[in-house]
Amino acid sequence: MNWGLGHATRCIPIIKNLLSENFQPVLAGDGTSLQLLIKEFPFLPYYELPSYKIAYAKKANNLKYKLLLKLPGILLAMSEERKILKKIIQKENLKGIISDNRFGLRSDKIPSIYLTHQLNVLSGNTSHFTTKIHQEIISRFHECWIPDVAGEQSLSGELSRAENLNVPLRFIGPLSRFSNKKKTSDLDLFIVLSGPEPQRSLLENKLRKELKNYEGSVLMVRGLIEDKQKTDQDGRLKLINFMLSGELERTLRRSKLVISRSGYSSIMDLEAIGAKTFFVPTPGQHEQEYLAVHMKNLGYSDFSQQDEFSLEKLHQGSKYKGFGHKKTSKTNFDVSLFDVFK
Repeated sequence: MNWGLGHATRCIPIIKNLLSENFQPVLAGDGTSLQLLIKEFPFLPYYELPSYKIAYAKKANNLKYKLLLKLPGILLAMSEERKILKKIIQKENLKGIISDNRFGLRSDKIPSIYLTHQLNVLSGNTSHFTTKIHQEIISRFHECWIPDVAGEQSLSGELSRAENLNVPLRFIGPLSRFSNKKKTSDLDLFIVLSGPEPQRSLLENKLRKELKNYEGSVLMVRGLIEDKQKTDQDGRLKLINFMLSGELERTLRRSKLVISRSGYSSIMDLEAIGAKTFFVPTPGQHEQEYLAVHMKNLGYSDFSQQDEFSLEKLHQGSKYKGFGHKKTSKTNFDVSLFDVFK
């Protein structure tokens, strides 16, 4: 799904494990998510799918209504991707499907896996309605893989807890393209931007304004997937349009503090690194707002609402010790999950 880069980044470890088990993955998606996977795996075949055309509203309270207006377009895209999928299955002789929140990517003829941590979809006073819709979509797949662990150490908390869902559920452990290796600390502040417009740009502009008087080295990766990597300078702030996984991991290891959205894939990556983090949830996205509070309650990190962000709040939040100060449940990806495709 092309809703920020997180849906693509958490597929990277699955793709690598498929390759290690001698499967031949075929990529499919749209927009920047597909572009990122093509850059990471330029040797793999890929197909472009119709876009769900999901975008954020400028005002947080308008997000759910904007998504409701997009619903007819999403249903049309689902219908189109089902037609494209039939052609891909025939051409590539597929043995299975792993769909990260692509609602229409399933087949009755081959095993179809749905990948999500959102068994409960938080949307304010419409949460019951949106959860029912999503669970109905999930129930049409053969299995649902949840990138988390069950119990008290769950990173997704209430989002991944569901009862009476009529499909086999498997907690497969957090998915991250990174690993917990030794850190260095020569970069004071690293800002990782992501997500659809206009909120990505609104946060970038807010941070550039508020951090003008930050004392220390600052690097911002803007989350703009383009043909070539570009570097720019704005006072003390160094900007890069995008980074691929290897460079991003090395930079995260160098960073004393990371500013990030509280998207679930970002949380999984930062937890794997053991990073010290300050979150700024996307306005109006209830999932990110819940996860930011959940991370604070677990003692990992502080957060600020986007409009309320300030240098003072960042300094206060930097007192949290980060993901590295607690022992978490590290699980290696269980490649026996792929037995369903054999």
